[in-house]
Amino acid sequence: MAVRALAVRAPDWLTARPVAHRGLHDFARGIIENMPAAAQAAVAGNFPIECDIQLTADGEAMVHHDDALGRLTEGSGALLGKTATELKAVKFKNTDERMMTLADLCTLVAGRVPLVIEVKSHFDGDRKLVKRMAEVLAGYSGPAVGMSFDPDQVLALREIMPDLPRGIVAEHDYTETDWPEASAAQRHGMTHLRHMFRTRPHFVAYWVNELPAMAPWIARNIFGLPLLGWTVRTPEQRERASRYADQMIFEGFVPGT
Repeated sequence: MAVRALAVRAPDWLTARPVAHRGLHDFARGIIENMPAAAQAAVAGNFPIECDIQLTADGEAMVHHDDALGRLTEGSGALLGKTATELKAVKFKNTDERMMTLADLCTLVAGRVPLVIEVKSHFDGDRKLVKRMAEVLAGYSGPAVGMSFDPDQVLALREIMPDLPRGIVAEHDYTETDWPEASAAQRHGMTHLRHMFRTRPHFVAYWVNELPAMAPWIARNIFGLPLLGWTVRTPEQRERASRYADQMIFEGFVPGT
């Protein structure tokens, strides 16, 4: 039974078109990752949008990669310590664009291209972000999937939104330096996709620089899970994704141009 469950494939659209990493952003043109203009550019190019969501102090899902302000935005401080109202007032540097909620993104996209939503995690078992994601997507008719590096969040997706296709974002090694919020046991459980019979993902997104690798090869070729390569930026990475994966999550160029 477990093998049959693992063999359920993600939607065909997931591998039909290259996926724009954090939207179709272009720093030189003032279009910054995960901001409205990056989503609009992806829609104009007919590319699915990969985006990140972070939890706020009042349980909202904000579209932002970092868990703190400052790298790309004005201000400082952890998103988890601020309300959605406070964060929606935050501007991206050198632009008039402001941070979106997941609901804002859904309204902007309106089902015109698919959403590939990465659930960011503090590795503390908190499910409030997935619960808010479920509330937003319950009123959204556009195509979407969810994914996370954290197996516990993928399990939350499975239990809270069993009908939403879900994936695991993965790489080969998880060091304490790169993953300080995860315990040693959690990091061990993330390696080699050991959690697959618990989380039962429908697809895998794997670091393109580490393809080929045994665990994603098994997921793709034995269990039939679509494999996405992230993040493709160079011709060499594009060739690697083409050879070893079913599709790429890309940034820094526009496929087909």
